[in-house]
Amino acid sequence: MSRQEISRRVDGIRIPLGAGPDALDRAVFALYGSRTAYHVLRRSVDARVKTRICFVYSVGTGLAPVPVGLSPLLADAPSFALRAVGGDPLVRPVVVGTGPAGMFAGLSLAMAGRRPILLEQGKDVDTRAQDVARFFAGGSLDPTSNVQFGEGGAGTFSDGKLTTGIRDPRVAAVLQELVLAGAPDEILWSSRPHVGTDRLHGVVRNIRRKIEALGGEYRFGHRFCGAGLEAERLRTVRVQLTDSGSEYEMECRQLVLAVGHSARQTLRLLAELGFAMEPKPFSVGVRIEHPQRWIDQAQYGSAAGHPDLPPAEYKLSCHLASGRSVYTFCMCPGGVVVAASSTPDGIVTNGMSSFLRDGPNANSALLVAVTSADYPDGSAMGGIAYQEKIERDAWRLAGGSHLAPSVRAGVMLGHSSAAPHETPVQRPEPSYRPGVVAIAPDTYLPGYVVDAMREALPLFGRKIRGFDHPDALLTGPETRSSSPVRLLRGADGQASVSGVYPCGEGAGYAGGIVSSAVDGIRTVQAMLHENI
Repeated sequence: MSRQEISRRVDGIRIPLGAGPDALDRAVFALYGSRTAYHVLRRSVDARVKTRICFVYSVGTGLAPVPVGLSPLLADAPSFALRAVGGDPLVRPVVVGTGPAGMFAGLSLAMAGRRPILLEQGKDVDTRAQDVARFFAGGSLDPTSNVQFGEGGAGTFSDGKLTTGIRDPRVAAVLQELVLAGAPDEILWSSRPHVGTDRLHGVVRNIRRKIEALGGEYRFGHRFCGAGLEAERLRTVRVQLTDSGSEYEMECRQLVLAVGHSARQTLRLLAELGFAMEPKPFSVGVRIEHPQRWIDQAQYGSAAGHPDLPPAEYKLSCHLASGRSVYTFCMCPGGVVVAASSTPDGIVTNGMSSFLRDGPNANSALLVAVTSADYPDGSAMGGIAYQEKIERDAWRLAGGSHLAPSVRAGVMLGHSSAAPHETPVQRPEPSYRPGVVAIAPDTYLPGYVVDAMREALPLFGRKIRGFDHPDALLTGPETRSSSPVRLLRGADGQASVSGVYPCGEGAGYAGGIVSSAVDGIRTVQAMLHENI
């Protein structure tokens, strides 16, 4: 697909559902009275009136093509090259973590000619996928190669959702780079873009190959395990090989910490090294699962099942009188609930969808916001301890296995009759593998979290009919919604130790694939404009 420069934008072109494949051509022709070249900039579904569902388009007209395959990050390369040589240019920058923040930090550095070294304690995406599949099938957990750890980060085993609330010109650059790496073109114009876990694997692999072609280096199975500091300035980093446990040290003047929200061992190490950090609010709860057909009917009415409509989504929230906020997060249409543990003695759930989102169930996180006032102590590590207790309690209650606690919503709400609901009964079967065991969330989640979910479910049921249906499934716990820690950094992007640049979701500065990738780019821009 060619990137194109837009001379005029037209918004609000409404195309009725079922109007046919050439309806948009006809609409643009009617606007201009002649055939006009155009490019779709955005498409969304308007289902507010279920009897008049339509697609809403924004298009650009009067377009001048530019070369195919031009990297959107190249525009910044000259300024990078001019300022990238502060200090010793022979000392290569190091990036810890290869999730979205680490990948895009590495890509930005590589495009600036800095030949970054990317350290990843986990494995490459293809080997990692085999390890995850083995675990889902009932095999043992590899603590360094799982849904949380490995090339691509936690987002690689998710819906690949690319929606973001941030307004930043780097968002377009991220999406365009993903398309260049093999993501579908539609992420550039869809109002709710996603890649799907199946396609993300290839995208992640292609970004690595691009970084390597530009002089960067990936080191899988290499864990950051220490830093040599001098007068609060970084001088060296220590690295441990995860297969042998042996260690080595290398000189380092610029270190990007893109460790992800589950890198507890690394976060504790940084606390011991004296890095300034603080506890951060996050959320806990369960995954709630319904038949996708229920969600389609609730959102589309009689149009549910129309071949032109995507699987329906939702986003719900409420603020309770208790002061607690409850909301849905990371909704996965046609997806599955997955085993997202990264420790052998804890249970964690998450959601995942393929690009087609064609599974029988829909799921999302049903979360309750918690703050440092809820943690065992007010230290920066208090939120991690809070997460660990929930995950270990669930594991212990499940018999010391990775079977996940799961109950029907009716059990938690204290009723089992479907009479108040018009949704036809079609009990969803749990999609979580390796399997579930009947355990109520009251036994592993704090009481105030469960009370808040109980109060919120009927409220959400008024917005999405059938959401609080007694047969809906609640599988948990979901504890890794975001990082419970923030690594403090200054306006120059540096941590309390000079030469260290925290970024992404694990550092507490992003929440999702796109915002993490943007923060990785922003961090490198700050780094390369810093004279060291």
